[in-house]
Amino acid sequence: MTRSILNRVIFTFLISSVTLAPLAQANNAQIAPPPNLAVKAYLLNDVNSNHVIASLNGKMRVEPASLTKIMTAYLCFEALKSGQLQPTLTIPVSEHAWKTEGSKMFIEPNKPVTVDELLHGMIIQSGNDASIALAEGIAGTEPQFAEMMNKEALRLGMKNTHYMNATGLPDPNHYTTAEDLSILATALIRDFPDQYKRLYSIKEYSYNNIKQPNRNRLLWLDPNVDGMKTGHTESAGYCLISSAKRDGIRRISVVLGAPTDAARATESQKLLNYGFQFFDTSLVYKQGQSISQLKVWKGSDNQVAATVADNVYITLPKGEYANVKATVSSRQPLVAPIKKGQVVGSVKFSLNGATIDEHPLVAAESVEVAGMFGRAWDSIKLLLQ
Repeated sequence: MTRSILNRVIFTFLISSVTLAPLAQANNAQIAPPPNLAVKAYLLNDVNSNHVIASLNGKMRVEPASLTKIMTAYLCFEALKSGQLQPTLTIPVSEHAWKTEGSKMFIEPNKPVTVDELLHGMIIQSGNDASIALAEGIAGTEPQFAEMMNKEALRLGMKNTHYMNATGLPDPNHYTTAEDLSILATALIRDFPDQYKRLYSIKEYSYNNIKQPNRNRLLWLDPNVDGMKTGHTESAGYCLISSAKRDGIRRISVVLGAPTDAARATESQKLLNYGFQFFDTSLVYKQGQSISQLKVWKGSDNQVAATVADNVYITLPKGEYANVKATVSSRQPLVAPIKKGQVVGSVKFSLNGATIDEHPLVAAESVEVAGMFGRAWDSIKLLLQ
């Protein structure tokens, strides 16, 4: 459940402690620890707040297996958005794509196949052949596409990831972490929500008269789960990234190195259930909403409204929301000219004396420079401070 407290904030000074008015009686009950999962690594995060709820070995280097295809899909969606690819465009099938090992959608060199068919084959059937065909359609060769994958990973902030191919087939230099996979999954859902909704919840797909099910068992077991991606090799174990949405709250779980296909589904569901049962995500400030009036020097106005560039959410253990405090800080002296969208301060959230989140505040409107007399008068006042 999301809750806006925009009209319930009490401001006392321009630079001060700002206490969020209680929305409910504080509940200081002990929060249950994360479940013990039979996996090598896991991570659970909230998509809106980008808060990590639980993690085990989140920074440990792991083999991503077919979870790699989330990045392949991300670059395909970018190519569709830019017009480099079109859904109905026919992609030639190379011998390299046709003969690749592992899971396949069973494309053939002499049979036309479209971009949209390949996307279905890669995402639903986890086809390595489809992944390579798409990579070659965008970059010419799979190694060149891997270079694009690595550049995109750096741009997204995936600092501990390196790709060697578009499929996830084992390679000593092909690796990632649970933390980076969470960043990637969040980015795909955020940046391409329509493509995610269109493709990732499909339970089966037929191509070349061969019907294959989506390997994500949670699509059948949990009505709140609407996708993401499975992965498996002998060395990586059974892996699953899953995303679920309940009451407007979306969570992403990353489970790596489970011992069986069934275990990756049950362990993922345990992790998702833990997050929804013990944690709430609340909307604190809406994008563009005025939060505070900050002092401006040498300007045509002596104040500027401070706001946030995007909606601000916080994720907390249930019952702790009433204990949150926010501190608004202004960048003083704030001297005109000020442009709309310019960073003018910050808002910091704390719980029991510890900082839990911080967001920049930006100017809601521009403030022009004052006349000569106004500038001179403010210069004197600044000198006397």
